[in-house]
Amino acid sequence: MKITACRTAHFNAAHRLYRKDWSDQKNKEIFGKCSNPHYHGHNYELIVAVSGEIDTETGYLIDLKILKEYIRTEVEDPLDHKNLNEEVPEFKELNPTVENIAVVIWRKLRNKLPVKFDIEITLYETPRNFVIYKGE
Repeated sequence: MKITACRTAHFNAAHRLYRKDWSDQKNKEIFGKCSNPHYHGHNYELIVAVSGEIDTETGYLIDLKILKEYIRTEVEDPLDHKNLNEEVPEFKELNPTVENIAVVIWRKLRNKLPVKFDIEITLYETPRNFVIYKGE
């Protein structure tokens, strides 16, 4: 019997969407106000969904305390109240779009969770704009 357990989290971060190899004008045309050279911020809402089989001994799919800790160490601590472009190594050369942030989060959690689990990341950049990443 396959089941999914979810944990929500929240972090605040600033970023600038731009490509270094493009002119300021082209960046503004493509990314609009999100390309502000002085950055802008979001209140990100994260849902981590872990799917798999229920353990017959414990009755758990996963101990949610463990998932909570992984989210704290892999997502909240490194991203919360940070300038993603300037302070987060994964985004030194990677444009910190909500799509790329979701993929980075998925990869970090994939490295922590057993392979028996499927992982899905839902990341809200705003209440109306969000992405879902199910993995590679």
